[in-house]
Formats: sequence, C-alpha cells, structure tokens
Amino acid sequence: MLNRRTFLAATGIGLLGTGLSRADDAQPAPRKKLAVVTTLWNYRSHAWHMAERFLHGYPVRGRWHRPAIDVVSAYVDQRPDGDLSGQRAKEFGFTIYPTIAETLRCGGDKLAVDAVLVIGEHGDYPLSDTGAKQYPRYQFFRQITDVFARDHRTTPVFNDKHLSWKFEWAKEMVELSRSMKFPFLAGSSLPVTWRMPAIDLPYGAEVEEMLGIAFGAVDIYDFHALEMMQCMAERRQGGETGVVAMQALRGDAVWKALDAGSWAAGGWNPRLFEACLSRSHTLTQPETFSHRYPTPAQMREWVKEPIAYRFEYADGTKATMLLMNGLVQDFTFAAKLKGQAEPLSTMFHLPPNPNVVYSAALMNGAENMFMTGKASYPVERTMLTSGLVEAGLKSLAMGQKRLETPHLKVQYTAPRDSTFFRE
Repeated sequence: MLNRRTFLAATGIGLLGTGLSRADDAQPAPRKKLAVVTTLWNYRSHAWHMAERFLHGYPVRGRWHRPAIDVVSAYVDQRPDGDLSGQRAKEFGFTIYPTIAETLRCGGDKLAVDAVLVIGEHGDYPLSDTGAKQYPRYQFFRQITDVFARDHRTTPVFNDKHLSWKFEWAKEMVELSRSMKFPFLAGSSLPVTWRMPAIDLPYGAEVEEMLGIAFGAVDIYDFHALEMMQCMAERRQGGETGVVAMQALRGDAVWKALDAGSWAAGGWNPRLFEACLSRSHTLTQPETFSHRYPTPAQMREWVKEPIAYRFEYADGTKATMLLMNGLVQDFTFAAKLKGQAEPLSTMFHLPPNPNVVYSAALMNGAENMFMTGKASYPVERTMLTSGLVEAGLKSLAMGQKRLETPHLKVQYTAPRDSTFFRE
C-alpha cells in the first residue's frame, strides 16, 4: 500500500517542504567537503593560520564555532622540516595527494569536493626582477580550473592574500572565474578584522586624501596595508575607479616627503599622519616614557628604512601607504573627507600570536562563501591591490620613479554593508 511517506519519497517531495514535517523527520544537511591547496604547512604558516580553522573551528561572538565543512584532501607543494600536514591529516582524517587534480577528485576521476581553499604563502620560491616572491598561486588556480573544465562542474574558490605577483595573471584569474561562473574570493585579514573604533568610511563620502601606516616588509605587509586602505577607499562617492599613477619612495626620500607637509609638495597631509600615530597601540617610545609623540629626529633614529607608496586614483583621490618598521607594529588608517576638518581614523586590530584570531575573521568570510555560494565582497578589491603591490615594487626597482598605471583603472562597486568583525 502506498502510504504518505512512500508517496512523498517516490514523487521527490521532501518532508521539510510540505510544512507538515515533525522534528524527528528532519535530517541534518550533509557536510560540505573542502580541498586545501597550499605551498607549505608549517607552524605559523598561512596554512596553519587558515586551513586549520576548518579542522577544529574558531571563536565567534563568545562561542566556539565549528564549520559544517570537512577537510577531505590536501595538496602541499613543499614539505620541509617542521611540516605539519602529515600530522594533521592523521589526526583529522584527510588525505594528502601528490597532485592538485587528485586532491580535487579525492583520488577518483571526477571533482569530489564542494569548495577549494588556496594558500600560496611561505616556502622556497624564486624572486622576480623587482623582488616579488613568485608564489605559484596562478599556477594552482589554473590547475584547479582545468579540473573544473574537464569535469564540467565548479565549486567556490578562496585564494589567501594577493592573487598573483603578476597583475596580468591576477586579472586573468578574475576573468576566468567570471566566465566559468564560480564564486571567487581572495584577500587579506585586514579588511575583516576588528577596528578600534569600529567605524567605516561613510558610504558615498567624498574623500580628498587617505593615509595608512603599517610595518613589515615589501611584497608581504605592503599588501596587507593596501587592502586595509582599499576596503575603505572603495566606499567613496562614485565607487571604485582604479589607480592611474604610483610612486614608491625609500629611505631619505621618505623623510623629505614627510618634511614637505602636503601632497602637492611631494608628501602627504601631516594631520592624517598624526591621526594614524595617535590610533597606534604600539608607538615606539623613548626610554622611561609611556606615551610621547615622536619627534622627526626620533623617527629617523628608529626607522632605518622607511617605505612610502604614493598613488593617485582616477577620480583624483590621493593616497599614501607607509611602512615604518621601528616606529609601529600595527595598522592604522586616516582619511580627509570633504567638508570635515577632523580626519576619520581607526586602527585595524590584529590579536597576537599564536592565536591570531584575525585569521578566523578571514576564514569566516571564506566559510560563508563556501556555504552560500556567494562572495561577500568583490574580488576586484584584491585584483587591484595585487596590481598596486606590483607597481610599488616596480617603482622601487626603477629608482623610485613615478609610474603611470592605466592598467589599474579597475572599476567596481563595493557593497554598502561591511564584513569586518565587531564583536
């Protein structure tokens, strides 16, 4: 006899869709399967920061969140001393495969995962002629999309940090994701970490000039600082219009720019510089002092090799990114808005090692895309910042020459709602 349950099963009508189901009839949604493709998996590497959030979870709003996603396979390009991938695979029950194709197919002949996490950071790779480490993110991506094309199925892909050291490849990656119609997200933890204060650039604001101060090396932390600035810049009136010129400065040229006192004179707005230092929680101090604003002489003493990227947007907005090793160890931002005397400013908070909870904020964004199939912000942000890093390194390599960058006139519209952590 055909009863109600067998009728519904035979006709493909799920009990949850009828509005008449009982709680004990409901079945949990199947867990999604994640493939990790990484250059290296050592202690405090980016795979350790990012992939392991999907192994044992991470804290969100006072609860320990465990994603409904299982890491089922991994490709690890280099496994030097200190490799953790084998230990993690044994503990959490996933398989490490010798190729990316096998990783995505879990050793079979068809795509067998629901999402891919690409982590191209750390490891022994050659440098370009401008000093950029040639991480194989583009090569990883193309091997992934080859599987998609051959197996006639795609999945969401998250790419940690910048898309590629070569802008043409970064642009190709974005265009390929569009043509193949799969969700694609990338970038840094800075746009999604906590802010102090928890403010945003007002959506549609008219911005005259922006400045960001950070620390670290070029080709590594310059990207983070530029992403910090770009997640604010993209909210300005008219949306993102792209960058038309870049000039990078090093050493004495930075101090001359600091003394110049304005963008028009070759420097930047000193009030923005002051606002950034006033937001810092790590501002270097003379011996016996707790808080003292540094003099120019002290800054010159503490910062051995300052770096500045001065760049101009197509709509006329001016921006400066500074790496000031020895002066600060955090990331701060300030902007001059039209009609407002006081700058808007904030610090992008990075909780300390080894917990580095800001990586949880980034992987929360990746997880949301893996679960919903929708990217929460445009990947063009990271495409543009990838190009800015390349342009900055090229300017330094060419003797700090100002470069026209018509190829960076990247246009996109940012969402009104930001995705940074507030709790």
